[in-house]
Amino acid sequence: MSDTIVWISGATEGIGSGLAKTVPWPGARIINLSRRDHPDFETVKFDLTRSETYPAVEEIFFKELAGFKGERAIFFHNAFYPGPGLFGFVSEVDQEDYSRCIQANAAAPMVLGDMLLRAVEPYYESGLILMSSAAARHPFIGSAVYNAAKAGVEMWVRTVKRELAERGRRTWVTAVRPGFVFSNSTRIGAELPEEQYPVGAQIKKQLETGENLLTPEEAGRQIWSGLPPKNNESVLLFGEMVQSK
Repeated sequence: MSDTIVWISGATEGIGSGLAKTVPWPGARIINLSRRDHPDFETVKFDLTRSETYPAVEEIFFKELAGFKGERAIFFHNAFYPGPGLFGFVSEVDQEDYSRCIQANAAAPMVLGDMLLRAVEPYYESGLILMSSAAARHPFIGSAVYNAAKAGVEMWVRTVKRELAERGRRTWVTAVRPGFVFSNSTRIGAELPEEQYPVGAQIKKQLETGENLLTPEEAGRQIWSGLPPKNNESVLLFGEMVQSK
């Protein structure tokens, strides 16, 4: 049995792939949580947009941690759903997909994070990391759901950290703003028409110039280097993307 088990949601591409490739603990068991199989790591399938699939994640947490004798258990929730309802002005995007985006990007992090916290025991190091974004602070026009989801993630982390401390629990919890990373989400944003997502033009310019642009692997190494949080930070900052107007 490995001393370390790491679950990463959405490890098949982008930052999730970079995180999986740069896990800093030699011999760690890495499990991808995703709709798609990972070519190199174990996969547990679930779909962010379908809450009825979430129990598969809870089941693997409890299954692997029952009697766990290792040193650490870490869950990095990185996945997000970039459906057509995510980028565009409120009341103008597809209504059905708008609801899916709320479920996948706002509700799912809190539900899945709660599942991990219910499964861990105090006999080993345990950690929960939720992916955030500069969007938690900047009201980017055309991405109200994404902005609100990331702001909600950060407030959830701040509150849960205090609740865990109140109960004397040792699990560390943090959110991460990874900076500007070359990924599927940045490509999607850069390709959207300006009238739908005004900040997309700025993202496209940054992609073209490569200014402050990280590869997923660079981002992964940078993020892992800050974990566990050295000063008990609620949010780890690794640079900002574009600034809102």
